[in-house]
Amino acid sequence: METLIALNIKPINAPHQELAWKALGDMDYQMLDWFPMGTKYNIQMLNELRAQHLSGADILGIWKSNLPIYNLPQVNPMPELIYSCQECYDPSQRAVISPTGLVLFQITPESINQMLRFNTAKKLTPLSMQNLINKGSKLSSDQIVKINQLFVTPGSETVRTPPIGYQYLNKLGRMLVDLIGYVLGFKGLEDVDDSIMAMLSIFAPGKPPAVQYDYATYIAEKIHDQFMNLRRERLFRYTSYIYHLFLFNQPATFSVPLRPLNVQGNPRSVVF
Repeated sequence: METLIALNIKPINAPHQELAWKALGDMDYQMLDWFPMGTKYNIQMLNELRAQHLSGADILGIWKSNLPIYNLPQVNPMPELIYSCQECYDPSQRAVISPTGLVLFQITPESINQMLRFNTAKKLTPLSMQNLINKGSKLSSDQIVKINQLFVTPGSETVRTPPIGYQYLNKLGRMLVDLIGYVLGFKGLEDVDDSIMAMLSIFAPGKPPAVQYDYATYIAEKIHDQFMNLRRERLFRYTSYIYHLFLFNQPATFSVPLRPLNVQGNPRSVVF
């Protein structure tokens, strides 16, 4: 029988300083709306899409899909504001309540659509991640070929199937995926998966979008879920919506102390 040899290993010393104290230890790094690096500021992109719609140049009906309407201007995250709103969030009312008991703003489909001045008599299709994944996994070969023709950079005879690398998309494809990723609350994209493919499949040249999704209900539910789990997961993807709901309603009744400077000593800005 072999003789066991005891290993003399020195214990690993715990760090002398908590990671959260260090400059690189950002505990709130997941509290960030997703806007891909290197793209236009999205407010410029939205103005271009609206101009194309008004001039009749929007052959895919992107504006009619309502997707651009729910992409808000890009902002810098202020975690202390999100935490303050979360602490004052009443899930039974789906509302952020001031310390005096006043409803500052509700997080409901109705309040979001009111803020965006969006009103339609059309019946909108419910949106859920599970439904998108199921739909994307069942796309036909013809649908995948159509997505390649519309949104993938030409130069290869290979029909790319999901997941499709973001780098293979053409300019139009990247713009649409950027819009979709923001609304769905993604942090970033490396691959275009089944859920994104399902969204892309609703567009066809010369036709209105095959589906008009209920984005307001989806976003309201995501904000509610992220508020309910914020202290544990420290994840929030809809800072722009909180800022706009805050400003649209009654900001004077609810003050939040914000640090005027960042860790480098530079002024912090709300918008890019």
